[in-house]
Amino acid sequence: MDKRATYKGAGVDIDAGNEAVLRMKEYIKSTFTPGVLTEIGTFGGMYELNLSEVERPVLVSSIDSVGTKLKVAFMMNRHDTIGHDLVNHCINDILVQGAKPLFFLDYFGTGQLSPSVVVEVIKGLSEACRNAGCALIGGETAELPGMYLAGEYDLAGCIVGLVDRSKVVDGSKVLPGDILVGIASNGLHTNGYSLVRHIFFERARLRVDQHVPGLGMPLGEELLKPHRSYAQPVHALLEEFDIHGMAHITGGGFYDNIPRALPADCQAAVERRSWEVPPVFRLIQEIGSIAEPEMYRTFNMGVGYVLVVPREQATAIVARLAGMGETSYMIGEVRKGSREVQVL
Repeated sequence: MDKRATYKGAGVDIDAGNEAVLRMKEYIKSTFTPGVLTEIGTFGGMYELNLSEVERPVLVSSIDSVGTKLKVAFMMNRHDTIGHDLVNHCINDILVQGAKPLFFLDYFGTGQLSPSVVVEVIKGLSEACRNAGCALIGGETAELPGMYLAGEYDLAGCIVGLVDRSKVVDGSKVLPGDILVGIASNGLHTNGYSLVRHIFFERARLRVDQHVPGLGMPLGEELLKPHRSYAQPVHALLEEFDIHGMAHITGGGFYDNIPRALPADCQAAVERRSWEVPPVFRLIQEIGSIAEPEMYRTFNMGVGYVLVVPREQATAIVARLAGMGETSYMIGEVRKGSREVQVL
């Protein structure tokens, strides 16, 4: 008799998937907030909205991935930080419009499921969600033989947040004369890694465990620093100051992200000497012989989030951020013109 075909024989191990779910349950459940109405494993996640303090509720959503930063995680065989990257990136994206996160859903796809790896990823996702008061309400773990290289996976996520219509920040209040306040990043965050990997690992032939002068840590540790969340300090500022616009400095750098916070008749002038660019960016630029405009179009250059604020409040906002332990800088101003950025 011919050998019977099985799903496991075709590369999909249902038992491994079930084991992973059992091992990740405690992390996921630790993120549940009072609004979560379903247990882990239901077909759909249910969330009850509490609108007692919101007059005109607006849901704000975003979806993103970690990009090729995952390749560094594979090289390091470290998977507990990538979840922080994904959640915090999404939190910052909806923060730009003033929203607070309600719940998050993730997608994890791989060719052959390793329960220990997926549990580490979910642990990171859960920690980041818990830190933000955001429920990890559901997700998908997909084992797709032939779709991914051995030992690799993809990770994406969707976030949904809430803001009162009266508190939406959409850039409509931005005026010439407003000041740009930049809040410091903690490294590369999650963008530019295709270029970074080419420069460090193909051109310079460096190793992830190599100590590179100026970084103060092995190269891989620098590259895996988690994308930070700006939610806590920014929401505090929104309660105290008149914030006209905000931009999350991600893919596209300064040139593509700051204009998204500007009206059609305004442009931003950024003075690049107004803050100290961290060593990792200068190292990338030096090894790769990269022109300044390319650097500011690709990377955050040490500024992960930008506020557009009234000139008369800028000094107080920088001082308030310092009081919260944040490093920030007045990095430029808004001028009349077309919706663009000049890095001076």
